[in-house]
Amino acid sequence: MLSFRKVLACIAVAIVSLPLSVSAAEDRVEHDRSKLSIFVQPSVSFLDFENRKYFQNAVDTIYQSFRESAVTESESLNVAKQDFQKVNFCFPVSAGLQYQVLRDHFISAGIGFIYDNESVVLTDRKNRAHNYSYTIQGVPLFLEYRLAIPKNFMSLSNSSLFSIAARWYWVLPGTEIYTTWGMLEAKTPITGAGFGISLGYLVASWKGFNIYGDVGFSSISVESNKKFSDIVPDGPEEKAKWNVGGLQMQFRVSFGLWNDKKIMEEEEKEKEKKTSSERKRTPKDMVEAKKAAKSAEKGAETAADNTVTKSEEKGAEEATAKTAAEPTASTVADPAASTAAESAATEPAATEPAAKPEE
Repeated sequence: MLSFRKVLACIAVAIVSLPLSVSAAEDRVEHDRSKLSIFVQPSVSFLDFENRKYFQNAVDTIYQSFRESAVTESESLNVAKQDFQKVNFCFPVSAGLQYQVLRDHFISAGIGFIYDNESVVLTDRKNRAHNYSYTIQGVPLFLEYRLAIPKNFMSLSNSSLFSIAARWYWVLPGTEIYTTWGMLEAKTPITGAGFGISLGYLVASWKGFNIYGDVGFSSISVESNKKFSDIVPDGPEEKAKWNVGGLQMQFRVSFGLWNDKKIMEEEEKEKEKKTSSERKRTPKDMVEAKKAAKSAEKGAETAADNTVTKSEEKGAEEATAKTAAEPTASTVADPAASTAAESAATEPAATEPAAKPEE
């Protein structure tokens, strides 16, 4: 049973996560608008029915007796059997009314129907078919409290309405087990028969229709004045008890008969605010925004050019200073010649003696 619970949990997670992977529309539902609504809720359920082993034991006993009655080898080959499924898988359905007492607080009343038929076929030594079956049937009545969690309370962006629900169950006449060998009727106590809890997600909403996907668990324990030995060979002699609850996935489709005007007015105001904010962004605003972007881009380019120019000027100044500071190649090669030249430049020129006068 544990492996099937894991499978159910994986499927449920996939279903609940599906809306999150889709791009969200802009006008997500903030609140369930319906004040009074009707709903239909089909579901998929794995019943927590542990008494199936009694029926499997009965089939095994019958099969063994068929094999023992076979005389020849060909008759033994004719004997065959099927086994009951190890999981009771069914499709319950329920319907009811839902009333929104306060915003996001709902009370529902509904009735459901559970039906699960399991059957096998055995063949005897003469190749004759024998059908054996048992059917679990339940008619639960329930009251439910549901709390819708607004999306602004959730950390998931663009998420819709999550909900948590708690139920209390009663069982009505028609809750029974009937088999090839007999029938058990369940008691219907006034105090109730069990509870249920679930986590839901608003998958879609359109014109008063809301579709919730729920994953939950229920325990609806019932008992009878009869014994299992009355409906199955070699069954236990104590009073029969069984459970018609289990793990389940539910899809609630509701339609609002009476919508809450306050919620509708608030949603209309929010839509108007969004529309007005979008309208304020006129083509002129868009042009100005483009101009501002271009101006910023141009300013960045100018700043980059100025930076390049300054770096080039600084490089030129450094090169000039370096050239002036370094001695020339000729001066470095012949320092004596350089000293002689400097002395010639500083000493006054020698004057020639004056010519003798002629006698």
